[in-house]
Amino acid sequence: MGRKITAIPPKKVMVTERKKVAAYARVSSGKDAMLHSLSAQISYYSSFIQSHGDWKFSGVYADEAITGTKENRAEFQRMIADCKAGKIDMVITKSISRFARNTVTLLETVRELKTLGVDVYFEEQNIHSMSGDGELMLTILASFAQEESLSVSENCKWRIRNKFQEGIPNTFYVYGFKKENDEIVVNEAEAQVVKDIVSMYLEGMGSVKIAKELNRRKIPAPRGDKWHQQTVMGILKNEKNIGDMLLQKYYTKDHISKKTLKNDGKLPKVYVRNSHEAIVSKENFDEVQKIITERTSKDRVSREYDFKGVVFCGICGNRYKRKKNYKKYVWVCNKAHTEGVSECSSKQVPESILSELASGFDKEILKIIVLPENIIQFIFEDGSSIEKKWEKPSRKWTDEMKSENYENLRRRHGNE
Repeated sequence: MGRKITAIPPKKVMVTERKKVAAYARVSSGKDAMLHSLSAQISYYSSFIQSHGDWKFSGVYADEAITGTKENRAEFQRMIADCKAGKIDMVITKSISRFARNTVTLLETVRELKTLGVDVYFEEQNIHSMSGDGELMLTILASFAQEESLSVSENCKWRIRNKFQEGIPNTFYVYGFKKENDEIVVNEAEAQVVKDIVSMYLEGMGSVKIAKELNRRKIPAPRGDKWHQQTVMGILKNEKNIGDMLLQKYYTKDHISKKTLKNDGKLPKVYVRNSHEAIVSKENFDEVQKIITERTSKDRVSREYDFKGVVFCGICGNRYKRKKNYKKYVWVCNKAHTEGVSECSSKQVPESILSELASGFDKEILKIIVLPENIIQFIFEDGSSIEKKWEKPSRKWTDEMKSENYENLRRRHGNE
């Protein structure tokens, strides 16, 4: 009888892929206590996720000292990108308010992640976004969180405006001064620089040359950087140098975007006289303002130096350059100008409008971005930004312009 050999196949072992879990943490203040809290959250989530054998630790995404707006959170955006790349199956976060203050932003993000199969678990509320009633509960609770945020914001505004009425600034950082025991006192070293700037300007030196002279002397600028024309002009125009204070020059647009806007009359301003010791005499200050007005009205050509290398296109990212258009100057995107509107649809901005919008700031302009829909964003050295809307002036064709245009058309069509 021959041998019978039977092959025994190996047993199929089911391998369950571990769930890729990440965490998101955020604090909205840069204070040491808050940053310590953020560090504690990171440590907690790292241990918590790794303590689950069926979970794979995919990292902790943490944003420091910023608000709950989606666009301003680099780590939040990186987390969303990693979700899209399939690196994350579930996100754990402490609460709805940590994830987003805006109900719309919260729901948009949760729905976006839901389509990717990514669950979001909110610890405090014990809600999974992928659960049957998850979105309904999130909508209700997020609305409460947003209202609470609004209430806190309005209370803060009320407190700040009451302080303004009493002549008390909300914050105070002005070159030439310092705070000691809640009192505004003169910083002697910086005050001497302010006096020198005023003297040089009264002697006929322009703001660009003053900035170059201060850099030549290796004098530190207000934020530790080099001196620029805008820095000098900000000091020359600052009423605090004569011991007065104009309060509420700027205001926060809303509690969600947290954008800072220039107060062009929407809210009342408060002018406080003799609030602190002066650095510059009122006579010299008034004379400086008179000269500034005269120079601004007489010569706009110098604005090229104000904006050169500072203006950028918000569509393609290229720099804007100065161009003469019917004896008036405009600023145009270099790409749109050289390659046409098919490559970049940005608009040209009249220099008169750019000058008008850029005037009056007491902070140094770091960058100017020309955005769609006639919006210009000013980004300052301290990290803050302001958006201003402008209107295109109606073109008035003079006889000279009509004649020049006619001659150009004739030459173009060879009819001379």
